[in-house]
Order: sequence, then C-alpha cells, then structure tokens
Amino acid sequence: MSQAIQFDEMPIEQIDLSRPELYASEDVLKIFKRLREEDPIHFSQDAAFGPMWSITRYEDCIAIDTDHKRFSSSDQFGGIQVDDSIVRPPVEGVEISAFITKDQPHHAPIRKSVQPIASPPALDSFKALIEQRTSDILDSLPEGEAFNWVDTVSIELTTQMLATLFDFPFEDRHLLTYWSDITTATEGSDHFPGADKRVEILLECLAYFTKLREARANGAPNFDLVSMMARDTNTKDMDEMNFLGNLLLLIVGGNDTTRNSMSASINAWNQFPDEFAKLREDPSLIDNMVAEVIRWQTPLSHMRRTALEDVEMHGKTIKKGDKVVMWYYSGNHDENVFENPRQVKFDRPNGKSHLSFGFGIHRCMGLRVAELQLRILWQQILEKFESIEIIKEPVRVKSNFVNGYSEMIVKVTRR
Repeated sequence: MSQAIQFDEMPIEQIDLSRPELYASEDVLKIFKRLREEDPIHFSQDAAFGPMWSITRYEDCIAIDTDHKRFSSSDQFGGIQVDDSIVRPPVEGVEISAFITKDQPHHAPIRKSVQPIASPPALDSFKALIEQRTSDILDSLPEGEAFNWVDTVSIELTTQMLATLFDFPFEDRHLLTYWSDITTATEGSDHFPGADKRVEILLECLAYFTKLREARANGAPNFDLVSMMARDTNTKDMDEMNFLGNLLLLIVGGNDTTRNSMSASINAWNQFPDEFAKLREDPSLIDNMVAEVIRWQTPLSHMRRTALEDVEMHGKTIKKGDKVVMWYYSGNHDENVFENPRQVKFDRPNGKSHLSFGFGIHRCMGLRVAELQLRILWQQILEKFESIEIIKEPVRVKSNFVNGYSEMIVKVTRR
C-alpha cells in the first residue's frame, strides 16, 4: 500500500508531517492538500520530533512569519527547524546559535555585518565570474552520455560560489557541501551520521574556519564572509558556538536554495516542455521562470517558530511554548493563491509572491545571489542546449527540511 493511500485513510489527527521519509516523494503534496482543506492548523501530539502545530495555508504562513513578537525563532526555544537537536544537540557544551535563530534586537546587527555580500554592487562584481564558471561547466558536459546533473552541475556551481563568498581554499570546497548536508540532517533523513558524529563533524568545520578567521582578523581587508565576521564590531568577538552557527547558516543558505533549484529547473523542463519553449521564444521571461521554479520546488520545506504567548487561529489555541511549523512547501501549492499550483506557468501573475524565501525580518538575505546564479545558468542553457533529457526517475532527498535531489540522471543534446 502506498504512502499516499495510508495517509488518505488514516484519521487526520495521526498525520505527522515531520517524518523525513515523506519528502522522498511528491505524494506529500497530497497530504498537504488534505490538511489545507480539512485541518489547516493541525496539531500532532505524537510527532517524531515532539508535539507540533503544522501550518499549511499560504496566508497563515505569512501571518506567523511576519509576527515575530508572538512567534520566536530563538535557539533558546529550539530554533527554526522542527528538530530542536539541530541547535541543541545532546552533547554537553554544544548549543549552536546564528542570527536566524535570534529575535530582535539581537538579530539585526549580526545580519547587517554580512549583508554587504549580497548587495547590488557585490552582485555586479560576481556576475562575470559566475558567467565564466557556468560556461566552463556546461561546455565540459558529455553529449549523449548519461551523468548525474546534481553532482556535475548543481553542486559544483553552488560550491564554487560558496568558496568565493567565504574566500575558502578552492581545493577543499567539497567540504562546504558536506558540512551543509550534515548541518540540517536529522534522525531519519539522508546524511544523518548519528548525533555524536554530527557534532564531531561540525566541530571540525569550526576548527577549519577558526584558523581562517584568525588569519583574516589581522590581515589585509578582504571582501568575504569570514573577513566580515572577523572585523565587524558586532561579530568579531562572538564565541565559538555563535561563530559556528552563523557559518553554518551562511553555508546552508548559499547552498541549498540554489543547488536544488538548479536541479528542479531541469525536472520542470522535462515535465513542462511547452513552458520552456515559450522561454526560448521570449528570453525576457527568465526572471519569471526563476521565481516560478523556486515556488514549484520550494527548496526548504519548512521554517519553525515557537509561540511566545497563547494565539488563537481558526478556532484553535496555540499555547505559549508550542512548536509551530510553517510548511512553505504546502503554502506554495495552496490552490486559493496559486491556480493549478503543480503546473509550472511562466506567465503566472503572482509567481514571485512565493513563500520560499520567507517574509519579515528573517527573509532570506542571499536571495538575489541565488536568483542571479539561476538566471545565468538558464541564459546559457538556452544558448548551448537543444535538450537536457532526464532518463531515469530523479531521486529525492529524504529530509523534512531540505527539499531537493540526490540524483538526476540526464543526457544533453547541444544546439
């Protein structure tokens, strides 16, 4: 019996959206649809990572995301993922903190210290480098031979960009992808090595970056994230766990949205070739295409908050201290907001209103960097390729947080 049928038949109070294995299939969208229609503020008493509320409608997600006075992101309450142990692993002395897991007034100064990396002048300075790297990778792809797009293109392009943003030793750049995968991994998900091993790996990340920070604190000024944190008055003296947390946030933020959207765009091309034919005819649609793919895919499935007081929603009471999970993946497929949401439509009038980057004070800092990388990738794909054909069912990541792919076997045909 399939997972979807099981969830269609079970009592609604038994549905637990936190189970990582659900996200290895698009069948989870059927579960979201049922909850949006029958129980949009859904409480799971026996959820895998503890009792939680699931918010599945678009407007309700925005209401909570923009209400930081009543809903906290703080690591003191468990942070922004459904699993508290991401920021508070069961290891003494390890409590990981980042600006995304801080409320005001502590959030803004740290975010401000690294914000210049995503400013318009910075984007302009990166553009030629991204174009050259994208061209080099696409030109190296074997025509008529099967290869994994995820590893060869999506991961390689995003990892090269991450190495640039951190001014990270290029020969070790694969570590950035590795640390990103480990950061968000929970029990039952892909890449989870066990709680103790996960902490061990993240402390290795801390040790590596600590050497870089020490070297740059007193070296020549440089425009990279490590130098920014090493020199800004709000971050230069932060303790190890705060330094680690902010590093991991920036690594994941610079990795997952772009990597998984790059792969999703190829999946979308294969499912909706007529839309991509429109794009070839009218390249001015490329910004719409980027936004629509990011909506359709939703690279991060959820963000979590903790209620700071009792809150009434749809006749239910979310109690102070309750875990509240906004399912962006569901909100981006809310039929009351996006007509035929599973259809990719480049002329969708509200495609850019997707939830994928969040809203309010925690809106994704690097969204313009991600959009630039995707835009350049597709400008060059349209120039260089007649088709990129998926020849085997893509393998999705088993994770309740990262909504992505581990394998997408394709063959390319050049123009």
